Amino acid sequence: MPRITEHTGSGAADRDLLSRHLTVVWIVLTIYGCLYPFSGWRGDAVAPFAYLNFDWPYYWTTFDIVINVLVYMPLGFFAVLAAMGRFPGSRALALAVFLGADLSFVIETLQNWLPSRVASNLDLACNTAGTFLGGLFALWAGPRYRAVWRLWRQRLLAPLPHADLGLTFLGLWLLLQLSPEIMLFGVGDLRHSLDLITLEYGPRRYRVSETAVIFCNLIAVGLFVSVLTRGRWRSFLTVPLFFLLAGFVRALGAAVLAGPENGLAWLTLGARHGLAMGAITLTLLLLFPLRWRLGFSVLALLAGAVLVNLTPLNPYSTIALELWRRGHFLNFNGLTRWMAIIWPFAAWPYLAWLFFHVRKRRDMLAK
Repeated sequence: MPRITEHTGSGAADRDLLSRHLTVVWIVLTIYGCLYPFSGWRGDAVAPFAYLNFDWPYYWTTFDIVINVLVYMPLGFFAVLAAMGRFPGSRALALAVFLGADLSFVIETLQNWLPSRVASNLDLACNTAGTFLGGLFALWAGPRYRAVWRLWRQRLLAPLPHADLGLTFLGLWLLLQLSPEIMLFGVGDLRHSLDLITLEYGPRRYRVSETAVIFCNLIAVGLFVSVLTRGRWRSFLTVPLFFLLAGFVRALGAAVLAGPENGLAWLTLGARHGLAMGAITLTLLLLFPLRWRLGFSVLALLAGAVLVNLTPLNPYSTIALELWRRGHFLNFNGLTRWMAIIWPFAAWPYLAWLFFHVRKRRDMLAK
């Protein structure tokens, strides 16, 4: 019998790990989005469980109901897929609904201590219903999802350990492109969190800095995608498609915020230069062996994080942030800012570990 290792990437354990990663990520994002900005906590709350009644809440909107259902549907979907490897479908659905209801209960109760929040029995019911609907969809689409995922994984995903974690990182990076406050591909900006001094200089130097940030991050993320792609030559297709998807997500976020006519306002002269220079350099780097691509990705990611902290604030981002604050997206803005801060510092150890793992494995095979 052929020996099956963790690097084959086709086993049920690997498939379940992706669903588990996504479940944990969605729980963290939900907690952050519902409790942001984590300030103004009151010392005590009057009757924190008073919202657990059958009265219809005084403050509610159709928008809130729809959002509360939609936000918890992915949680139900991911949780059922993660549990189906060990439990039958009905029990997996029950566990997912229990998880979603408990999470919503904890969040709604904690909101009693936040003056900017209102605990609601309707929110609890909608969140639970959203988890249930997402879980039902997972039961219906689960077998089809598994078959498609197994096929795509065998054909496209490189046989690397914990490749599903890498896919999770790339999915979060795509989500960050929805925020117009963040510079294009600009992750790792610590200035808001650490109160660092923001440099101020003219438009020309800002354009140069913007070009450098986009150049470094395009190389880092592009090589990241290529490392997870099975077969070096397939990277010449998957990497451009990934960045086309990123551009679409960015344009969608800008269009929703400022109107369709401003959907490409982020595509400045500096951005175009960074994209063009980065695309040419990335095409050449894709010809390098796996270890070299991993090393260049690590270095480019660190360089991009340093450069984004030396770049002055973008006036377009400042205006966009003010518009988001006036709408329903304050929580999402805080969430994406937090994710953009930690993303490179979380992805860097993963890429560095892959680099040394590949080196160690190559040394073992050489003996």
